[in-house]
Amino acid sequence: MILTNIESVPGKKIVEHFGLVSGSTVRAKHAGRDFAAGLKNIFGGELKGYTELLKESRQEALERMEEQAKAVGANAIVNVRFATTSITAGAAEILVYGTAVRLEL
Repeated sequence: MILTNIESVPGKKIVEHFGLVSGSTVRAKHAGRDFAAGLKNIFGGELKGYTELLKESRQEALERMEEQAKAVGANAIVNVRFATTSITAGAAEILVYGTAVRLEL
């Protein structure tokens, strides 16, 4: 599956358009990560626990979007975008979306 954040894939022709596909996940903070993050807020530095949590969340959302695109027959997703929103205190949604297409290969 080809993923790109631009409108087309250079050198490839879009031959079919399937529409919007998306994937999301909602994740909550972990008490251990919160404790470590609190210490980092005092002393400074990267919040590695949260960095890893967001990395895993983005990957899971991407996989869900790709599954949706494959189910409709797409071999690429163009105009891929990410969005994040707070659901409740301590929980956030990671959303990824794009346009599913079939490229002439």
